[in-house]
Amino acid sequence: MDTMLAGRFHLDSKKFAMEEVPIPVPGPGEVLIEVKAAGVCLSDVHLLDGSLVPLFATSDTVTVGHEVSGVIHTLGPDLKRGLPVGTRVTLEAGKTCGTCAGCVRRRPCTQMLTAGIDYDGGWAEYVVVREDTVIPIPDSLPFDQAAIIPDAVSTPYAAVVGTAGVRAAQSVGVWGVGGVGAHNVRLARLVGAAPIIAVDPLPSARERALAFGADYALDPAAPDFADQVRAATGGRGLDFAFDCAGVPAVRDQAASVLGLGGSLILVGITPRPLTITEGLTFNYLQKQVRGHYGGSPESVSELVRLTAAGRLDLAPSITDHIPLIDAANAVSRLENKIGDPIRLILVP
Repeated sequence: MDTMLAGRFHLDSKKFAMEEVPIPVPGPGEVLIEVKAAGVCLSDVHLLDGSLVPLFATSDTVTVGHEVSGVIHTLGPDLKRGLPVGTRVTLEAGKTCGTCAGCVRRRPCTQMLTAGIDYDGGWAEYVVVREDTVIPIPDSLPFDQAAIIPDAVSTPYAAVVGTAGVRAAQSVGVWGVGGVGAHNVRLARLVGAAPIIAVDPLPSARERALAFGADYALDPAAPDFADQVRAATGGRGLDFAFDCAGVPAVRDQAASVLGLGGSLILVGITPRPLTITEGLTFNYLQKQVRGHYGGSPESVSELVRLTAAGRLDLAPSITDHIPLIDAANAVSRLENKIGDPIRLILVP
């Protein structure tokens, strides 16, 4: 068999289609992965609806998918790590551009290219990756759970422990309890945040947040919303507010209930401008806004160790398994919140 099925997005026509394409061949420093599971993320939806535009696309057509797990199928030349064929792995969602020395575009050296957006990802039967983006996983970690660690779990993990640096007993609010926000709640609980306040307009999402470890689950449209936050925090306001929705109105509301020295962490992405309508109290209380984007190689490895050690069970995060050929249906289910999914998994 020389071809495989892949979910291809044509950047010029903005069309997505399942297509038969050649199975890629690994080059120097690369391995071919046989995909076992691939997550469907809201970022994938944003790519397909045009609200997320690749900044450094390497082609005019890209295979979608940045949450991937599988096994090493074929080894390319000039490998350094010695991982054998058959190794169970998950994949980092991005890679450095590799042109740091004398970069003509003067990109920040932290610039990451994203799989499934800037270059071919894993909504396919096989995917070629650089060996330094491969993270081995234990036999005890199912492929579907391993697939969502890059991004769905690593993004809020890096936001909680890195960008925010949440410490035990600090108060946390999480706006938007979907695929990323649900894990933000769980990870805030893992590091000892208290109280944890989840905010979502969907009753089912609020119920899920409580099951995932939130102490309170509030409706953002409640007329006494701010009073409820003050009561839950003993009048202090929030130490950290995580916007996992990427919605301007969310950011404004979240900033308004921060306490002294509190920080708004922008986890969800949106092309729309950031606006804070609060006046002098923002200055008086020394509030901050911090941008955040994605996870890190360290966060993926650490989360694999945490799941292997039994500190984090990702089984409740898997909403459904869908055949790869039905990827468009999975996108529609997520976009329209059919069944209020956390993570849908594509299976080749």
